[in-house]
Amino acid sequence: MRGYFAIGAEGISKPMNLGALMRTSHAFGSSFVFSVGAAEKIKTMYKSDTSKSFEHVPYYQWDSVDTMALPKGCTLVGVELTDDAIELPSFRHPTAAAYVLGRERGSLTPEMIEKCAFVVKIPMKFCVNVSVAGALVMYDRMISMGKFAERPVTPGRPMSAKELNLLEGRRK
Repeated sequence: MRGYFAIGAEGISKPMNLGALMRTSHAFGSSFVFSVGAAEKIKTMYKSDTSKSFEHVPYYQWDSVDTMALPKGCTLVGVELTDDAIELPSFRHPTAAAYVLGRERGSLTPEMIEKCAFVVKIPMKFCVNVSVAGALVMYDRMISMGKFAERPVTPGRPMSAKELNLLEGRRK
């Protein structure tokens, strides 16, 4: 997969959520993780990150939207359950992107939404845990940008070339 991505949250207050988000981002191969305006106690998040992602993936902690410093060419994508957001399955991910999620029990601030090039939503009835939402966004990015075979028409895995040849031979 070409490009890179990062994921973070604005106003996150629960260390376990940030730790889980960091661990999941490490598993999906993120380039960095970040928080904006995080609660002071967030520094204890390392306790919930059992893969010790902080040793492998940089973590940036910005105090406000104004102090964010994303790499040049990195597109900021907000993840928020709003009426006018793009539904995630219909969204084409930027090659270089940073995804920002809202706080627990809250939303992205108007300042953050203003800074975002796009706002996407996960099509569901209500909000889920911030680390679960992050995992869904990263999975969607991987599926849509990765080099995977087309999904088969029938249930199951795609057939290999050898299996297709055998099937064609039986049809003759």
